[in-house]
Amino acid sequence: MTSVKDIAEEIVAREGGFVNDADDPGGPTKHGVTLATLRRLGIDVNRDSRIDLADVRALSRTQAVDIYVEHYFRRPGLGALPEALQPSVFDMYVNAGSAAVKILQKLVTQMGYACDADGEIGPQTIRQTQLAWEAAPDHLVDAYGIARRNHYYSLADARPASRKFARRADGGKGGWILRAEAFISPKYHLTEAQHRARVAKWG
Repeated sequence: MTSVKDIAEEIVAREGGFVNDADDPGGPTKHGVTLATLRRLGIDVNRDSRIDLADVRALSRTQAVDIYVEHYFRRPGLGALPEALQPSVFDMYVNAGSAAVKILQKLVTQMGYACDADGEIGPQTIRQTQLAWEAAPDHLVDAYGIARRNHYYSLADARPASRKFARRADGGKGGWILRAEAFISPKYHLTEAQHRARVAKWG
């Protein structure tokens, strides 16, 4: 099993450097860490007694990794989930916060292991996810990745400005979809034709 720090390093690499995209509801980010996150955590990167855009720009890869490990893995309790599931849930938690856990909770409920979709990893979620894992150890990771992919498509269905994150300008798979499929077995990846059919209604 890859270490949590190694997974965080991979997430930082996927997130890239400084980005300030007007269509991204997260606002300005660097290595995937938003200004809102720095303010919520009280992290004054450049120690000038303000937390502003300059702090986002000053954030290092190492600091981003530390933030992810502490605040997006350890504190939410992701380590209590089945080990094979942790990388995908961790990556999704960085990308979407507690929605990552809600997706898991809804999935295990659909599998017959009722779980409140509250976005928190508590005793019920740990127990029901473990039971779901024991029932389908060869499928749960793929099922979660597919649920992630469906979530991204649904977000883009509802918010036209977000569609560029799910579909490239040439019509191919966008970053969100590729990110989800990085955690799905190749046999469950959508073909280009299937992807294009899924997004055809977007015009």
